[in-house]
Amino acid sequence: MDRAQLPLNALRAFDAAARHLNFTRAAIELCVSQGAVSHQVAQLERRLGTRLFHRLPRGLALTDEGQSLVPAVADAFDRVAATLDQYADGRFREVLKVGVVGTFATGWLLPRLDAFARTHPGIDLRISTNNNRVDLAGEALDFAIRFGDGAWHGTHADPLLAAPLAPLCTPATAARLKTPADLIPERLLRSYRADEWALWFAAAGLAAPVLRGPMFDSSALMAAAAAAGQGIALAPPAMFARELATETLVQPFALTIDAGRYWLTRLMSRTETDAMAQFRGWLTREIMGGQDQAGSGP
Repeated sequence: MDRAQLPLNALRAFDAAARHLNFTRAAIELCVSQGAVSHQVAQLERRLGTRLFHRLPRGLALTDEGQSLVPAVADAFDRVAATLDQYADGRFREVLKVGVVGTFATGWLLPRLDAFARTHPGIDLRISTNNNRVDLAGEALDFAIRFGDGAWHGTHADPLLAAPLAPLCTPATAARLKTPADLIPERLLRSYRADEWALWFAAAGLAAPVLRGPMFDSSALMAAAAAAGQGIALAPPAMFARELATETLVQPFALTIDAGRYWLTRLMSRTETDAMAQFRGWLTREIMGGQDQAGSGP
């Protein structure tokens, strides 16, 4: 069908009527008369050669044909609306969808988002957080920032930031910790990665105790529990710089373990767009700049 011949008014009337299952309410939404909506829908039915609604005494019911048309029409209008939104401030802005593991989102990315928006006004950055389990294809993501070893099937991974783990707790708890062995009777908060405390105690030359503390799927949530005095978290200090600076949390021991790092990942089948390249470059510069500053002290 020629685009110029698409019955757009009729499709809009059908979309509204299908959502409300009532011509009157559809007419109120579209700011037209009830008769105009009914006429447009009837015109579409004649054009398609099939009925889209059953007309009932108190409303409408979709026919099988109408039900099959609903998702196609709704998706088309949603796509048009999303594209128009990209011109909301008078210029085109490229949408960039990034899934981010929650700890990195709050501990590193959030404080820098305003700076990114100022320096990249042409990018409409849309962030969703996760607990490190993400479906790039299913969620239609351009990138995902996640923690691990960089080995995800069908995925290209760029290393971003090392994130060694260390015990974190309140100053009151830290006051009674003189050696790593003092951790053994304490409540040790657990990650879903079950071997982390065992690795830390092994690095300290100790056997790990049986862990009975709560288990968390987010280091950010686990650190919040530690800050509330509910136990000791094993988490990346690099993601909790603000809490360490204000002594909401403290790191009682310098010993750390390497259990992975943060990676910027994308599907190998995904061609990198200009917005993706700009975001990747910005991340790299910000991380390298932070590492240079950390290494420039006395």
